[in-house]
Amino acid sequence: MSDAESLPILLIPGLGCTARLYTEQLPALWTFGPVTIADHRRADSMDAIARQILDDAPPRFALAGLSMGGYIALAIMRLAAERVAKLALLDTGSRADTPEAAKRRKASIALARAGKLEEINAMLWPVLVHKDRQGDTALKKIAGDMTLAVGADAFVRQQTAILTRPDSRPGLPAITCPTLVLVGDGDQLTPPALSEEMAGLIPRSRLVMVPDCGHLSTLERPDAVTQALVEWLRR
Repeated sequence: MSDAESLPILLIPGLGCTARLYTEQLPALWTFGPVTIADHRRADSMDAIARQILDDAPPRFALAGLSMGGYIALAIMRLAAERVAKLALLDTGSRADTPEAAKRRKASIALARAGKLEEINAMLWPVLVHKDRQGDTALKKIAGDMTLAVGADAFVRQQTAILTRPDSRPGLPAITCPTLVLVGDGDQLTPPALSEEMAGLIPRSRLVMVPDCGHLSTLERPDAVTQALVEWLRR
């Protein structure tokens, strides 16, 4: 790809995740343009986080977010869709929290405020990855280390932002840029039905279901996710 065709790429991590979430994808994505991994730790509402990211972002860019990163990406689309050349929504959804999800989120906020991040990690692990990866101690350590690196204060801000996010479905039909919607077929946190719903509402979208994969798709099935992102950037 020539410099004239180079497109900056902005990646947004998920809840309690760091740049490590995308490490496996960086060598391939870097060949398409400069890659930035957004800092989503500093505010406690989706719009505020989105504005902070936009302030630091290039004028026009390809945008990808996983889980909470997808929620933020949809906020960016609401605020500045004209700056997004391509959109990728990974293991995420466009609905607001259900009452049950909100209750669980408030419980995790209480644990974080009590400094119990390792307890949160233990609680989340069974639903973070595919059922066949439950015993993957290396992956479990990566997930736990990311949450500890984010820290309790930022985790509370992130959960508060997720808890108060709006339903993004009404805006999906207005998204006109090439869009990838990707999900692990065994994602328990944001099940495939949520991705199917988004893909059905976004006009120029492509749905990719990653086999034998849970919520942390970029880490669980890095090659499959990288391939999908490369194809998305080539569209």
